[in-house]
Amino acid sequence: MATRWKNFSLSLTTKVIAFIIAVVCFSGALTMFINVMITNDGNFKIAFEKDYYLGQDFINDSTQIMRDIADVTTRYQSEEHILKGGSLRDADLTRRETQLRENQLYDEFQLESRRYNPNLTREENYSIFEQEYADRIASLKEQLIKEELAEYRRTLQRLGENQGVYYYGRSDDFVFTNLPDQAAGYSYLQSLPAYIIFDGGSQTVSPTLIKENQRYPQLQILGYVENLGTRDVVSLGFSQEFLAPRIAQWEEVQALAAASLYQMVALLAALGAAFIYLLWAIGRKPEDGEIHLNSIDSIYTDINLLLCFMLIGLWFGIMAVLGIYGPQQFVFLVSLVIAFPGLPLVLALVKHLKNRSLIKHSLIYALFRQLFVFISDVYNSGNVAVKVVLLVIGYPVIVGLTMFMFPVTLGVAAWLALKKVKELNTIKEGVQRVKGGDIHHTIDLPGNGELARLAADINSITDGLNQAVASEVKSERLKSELISNVSHDIRTPLTSIITYVDLLKQETDPAQAAEYVEIIEQKSQRLKILTDDLFEATKASSGNIPVHYETVDMVALINQGLGELDDKLQERRLEFKFSHPEEKMYVRADGRLLWRAIENLLLNVLKYALEGSRVYIDIVAGGPRTTLIIKNISAYELNISAEELMERFQRGDESRSTQGSGLGLSIAKSLVEIQQGSLNIEIDGDLFKAVIQMDSESEGQPIHHS
Repeated sequence: MATRWKNFSLSLTTKVIAFIIAVVCFSGALTMFINVMITNDGNFKIAFEKDYYLGQDFINDSTQIMRDIADVTTRYQSEEHILKGGSLRDADLTRRETQLRENQLYDEFQLESRRYNPNLTREENYSIFEQEYADRIASLKEQLIKEELAEYRRTLQRLGENQGVYYYGRSDDFVFTNLPDQAAGYSYLQSLPAYIIFDGGSQTVSPTLIKENQRYPQLQILGYVENLGTRDVVSLGFSQEFLAPRIAQWEEVQALAAASLYQMVALLAALGAAFIYLLWAIGRKPEDGEIHLNSIDSIYTDINLLLCFMLIGLWFGIMAVLGIYGPQQFVFLVSLVIAFPGLPLVLALVKHLKNRSLIKHSLIYALFRQLFVFISDVYNSGNVAVKVVLLVIGYPVIVGLTMFMFPVTLGVAAWLALKKVKELNTIKEGVQRVKGGDIHHTIDLPGNGELARLAADINSITDGLNQAVASEVKSERLKSELISNVSHDIRTPLTSIITYVDLLKQETDPAQAAEYVEIIEQKSQRLKILTDDLFEATKASSGNIPVHYETVDMVALINQGLGELDDKLQERRLEFKFSHPEEKMYVRADGRLLWRAIENLLLNVLKYALEGSRVYIDIVAGGPRTTLIIKNISAYELNISAEELMERFQRGDESRSTQGSGLGLSIAKSLVEIQQGSLNIEIDGDLFKAVIQMDSESEGQPIHHS
């Protein structure tokens, strides 16, 4: 079921159907949007208005009339009043306009008049200004009066054009009205279907629904109601003659807007569903999850974007030339023709976005990448001088070729320069820190450029310096430990010898004297062993021991050695488990030196292995190398690292109560290494593991001597 659904959802037929739905719904929704914009000046809110008196249309019809009534009543009044300059004194807006123009004249006086004195106050200079500019001030007032008179006549003309509108305005003793009975005041308005009366601080409206209009405060502000005095009256009423056609037109537009809006929502929902499906399904096929590209996708993404903008511009151009006020079918057809090639281009961008190739598939990226590769090849193949010359010559060329995007080119150059300066400063800071003694500091500079390689070289020097310092510190520590351990190990038997010699001098009993001599002999042998081991360790570590290579049978060598140590093994009750291949295992080594190294390891086992435990010896063939592994359980707690255990005079028992010198492992390691082999120690809890690796050699091969 899931496979069948997947095949259906990603089939070409389903995609084509979704594509057609998306294009048709887009064109239809755009057509509906333009239709609402044209029929109602883009007022989509009318679709949700419940009554004419609650809508924008009623406020628009009332505001201009209310403003004209307020202007005539409180400002213009009559032509005689205007000619006397009364409107210039009574109207705040006009007074501000008059003052503004006078201030402009005063600024001119201040800049150009010789009579202006900066040492005088503004009031004194203004008196001089009024005298000198008296004619121009008078001319300015005459011009303002003419403008006021012309606006008064236009206001009366507008009021006369509104048939079925009655008004009554009063300011002090002046009355402005077109009521049949002027003596009755605005009481006549209250007999009309709708009226608005502002009488000083009180407001009376009918129907009262008007006050519920969200735009009612707009009517008060734009109608200058807030500026009315306590005795001023501005009122108007609307007769059925005025209201009937407007209410009918509102109802028609409201019904059309609501229907268009619902249709547009339905089309947008279908468009959204189809487009989301296309975003998910485009480029995918039922047989795999890869993004498949076609011939349209081969268009560079920036060219694709340019084509999309050109199609949008073409649509606006056609609408501008032929007009969007034509039939809806025309708008729908043009939108359909533009959307059919436009949607595949958009989907091609989506596919590149899903394929993560939106930027990399652009023409600008391809050109810059080719240029970058070319410059990089030249840059990386030359020395610093070639690179500097290339930058000096190449950058102006790039600027010339990309003059249309010069700010981008300049920004990139500034960014690169700042990046290189930061890299140089990072190197300088790092060198200063290393110079100041912070030899562990690492200059973190990624990349493979000149500065990055310089930083890597400095880091290499720092690493070498760290290693040298660490080696020197370790050498000093080893010297100190060597002196301490040698002093301790040699002083112990030497002290015993001196002590028993003194006792022997004073002893008269021959039996007791013989016992002292035996003890002195034991301590002397112990001192000799320590001296011999120290001498052998020095020779082994210096590499002065001659090596005579031969073909050595490892299995036979181990068996022979275990036979020689059998008595000591029995004494320690150690059980050896020897595992090896059936065939003989030959290695290239010096038999004498190799046995000396293995013997040291076995003696180490005898000294430190847990009594009564098992010891495992394994020989493993590993291609060009043969591996010998010796494992045992330590009788002492191994709270020391393998590296420290390999150092001279280190013992597994911290009390140094055993008879070992602490040189066995160090000697063994040196002896193995001068034979081109390796010896490593591994510690896991109380498990001690020694691993020797030597070069393998077949029987009958010639012996190599060195």
